[in-house]
Amino acid sequence: MKFAVIVFPGSNCDMDTVNAVEDVLGEPVDLVWHHETDLSEYDCIMLPGGFSYGDYLRCGAIANFSPVMEQVKKAAAEGKLVIGICNGFQILTESGLLPGALRRNNHLQFNCEISPLVVENADTAFTMDYQKGQVINIPIAHGEGNYFVDDQTLAKMKANNQIIFRYYGKNPNGSVDNIAGICNEQGNVLGMMPHPERAVHDLLGSSDGRALFTSILRKWREKHGA
Repeated sequence: MKFAVIVFPGSNCDMDTVNAVEDVLGEPVDLVWHHETDLSEYDCIMLPGGFSYGDYLRCGAIANFSPVMEQVKKAAAEGKLVIGICNGFQILTESGLLPGALRRNNHLQFNCEISPLVVENADTAFTMDYQKGQVINIPIAHGEGNYFVDDQTLAKMKANNQIIFRYYGKNPNGSVDNIAGICNEQGNVLGMMPHPERAVHDLLGSSDGRALFTSILRKWREKHGA
């Protein structure tokens, strides 16, 4: 299985994501500049956290027009796995690959802490190695992680089991329905504000993010008989 980590001007969690793939899975992973126009060799596309150019306008708004995003959309349409973390989540909503939008935290402060999450859907390619209802500890680091969606869309998402992670206990940013991560209707595109790539070793304070990476590889092996 081969991974691509997309790098936008301002990305700062790209190497964290690369290191997580290498350390947890031992699979090949490439850093891919946002001007790339061919992602056909990759099985999983990852949009890391940090920042993207133009965030001063609206997070992810300009990054959505990078050449690579047409390839990300193509990969998603083909059923390949796509995951956006933090700023990557913002880019996925701006691109229309996921519903909703990310707004300023309701307290207008930057959040940087380990946050407990509850796994709401353990039947996706990203959560197969978790249990439904399991509480996991994953770091957050964002100023605009306040997920918003209208009531009609939220009801549809609930009906389709698109809510993957919720904040457990304290809501750190005001996200509607305590949402921390969602997927598309097909289940192959995931966006989440918390950083699983920062939770793959106990030395970092939590290794609860490892199961997200192992789930991805397990799903790919099942699909390809590898």
